[in-house]
Amino acid sequence: MVEVERKRAVLLLVALAGTFALLRAYLHLWPETNLNVGRYNVHHLFTGILLVTLGGVPLAVARGPRRLLDLAAGVFGAGLAMALDEWIYLIVTDGSDAAYVLPVSFWGGLALVALACAYVLAFLAGGGRGR
Repeated sequence: MVEVERKRAVLLLVALAGTFALLRAYLHLWPETNLNVGRYNVHHLFTGILLVTLGGVPLAVARGPRRLLDLAAGVFGAGLAMALDEWIYLIVTDGSDAAYVLPVSFWGGLALVALACAYVLAFLAGGGRGR
């Protein structure tokens, strides 16, 4: 049986759901918001992958201060939400600002973030008492 860090799992859930909700609300209000580096449009999928890397590596290899690993879980969750939010959108649409606010983009992002949350909840349910 896997021992689950309950507090860290909750932090991960909050980061996943909260980032998705805040990101969607912000980009619904200001859909023309883009991060451009030179002539390149950097979607939040790519920013999310960087955050997943920054948070995931310490979670995978570090044994250390709880606060550091709790922070890493939050960073990981935020990055994962950003990446999952755009996954369906970039596959099935033209990647434009107008396409981002289409229902397929919202429901695709919601479905993937919900599946990630369900995955975390499965660990909580099956992981023993944990800490």
